[in-house]
Amino acid sequence: MDENTLIFMAFSIFAIMLALMNFGAYGGIGIIVVFVAIIGIVLIFIINYADFLIFPLFTKLLNIKVLLAKGYYVPKGGEAVIKVVNGIYYATGYLTANIFNYVFTAEHLNAEEEAKLAESPNVWERILMNISFPFKFNIISSAEEVQKFRDELEGKRGVLEYHLSKEMESQTPSQMVVDELQSKINTLQTRIDRLSAGERPINEVMYIETTSFGVSEKEALDKLSNQLEHLQTVFGSFDISINRVIGRELHMLFGMNYTLQPESEMSEMFATQK
Repeated sequence: MDENTLIFMAFSIFAIMLALMNFGAYGGIGIIVVFVAIIGIVLIFIINYADFLIFPLFTKLLNIKVLLAKGYYVPKGGEAVIKVVNGIYYATGYLTANIFNYVFTAEHLNAEEEAKLAESPNVWERILMNISFPFKFNIISSAEEVQKFRDELEGKRGVLEYHLSKEMESQTPSQMVVDELQSKINTLQTRIDRLSAGERPINEVMYIETTSFGVSEKEALDKLSNQLEHLQTVFGSFDISINRVIGRELHMLFGMNYTLQPESEMSEMFATQK
């Protein structure tokens, strides 16, 4: 979920909790208010987790296969895309794989981060030597709206400046906290200055794709799980967050083999991997 969704959920649940705390003021309909509030909390979580929890559970319980295109379907578990050719099952799965956050060259990295960046080509080569099956590392890039990105940076800077002023006004300000906040503010200011100089922010979504095969659906899916687990292990050498893609996002990534999504939908994808 992106930040906007989390904020929406927090405010929604807060409003419902207020209703629960004051249900006695509603008189005889208090029980109904409580019941509706509880149903509201349940629905909020169901709606926000439907993609990767509820939908796969629903298809698994009802043994439903989702047809994506002619000859391609998603099994009831929602964890792969399968195609059958001459009695052989081919299963394709995906992992999210954002390696490093974009680093502005004018920012100052600590020694550990510098070492990671310097070593990354060698790490990449070692990863490739330890993978014995085909896989694709996909990168989708899109330029972000400058003003929207600038407003986001300025908002974050404002929050940090507020915390810094509070820390400075305290009776015993912590120099460590002050230095950390000042460093974060300087980093954000560097990014804002570079935007003012004409640079444009770029969003990227990275994901890994691999395919296995077998004489049955189960064999193909079992092999696929082993391959994805191996990829998660070897790519753990990077500063990387890897998660298996299931549900609606799997459908979207499969479709991007043929055509990219509209900019609005791409922005939602970028938000989920920040």
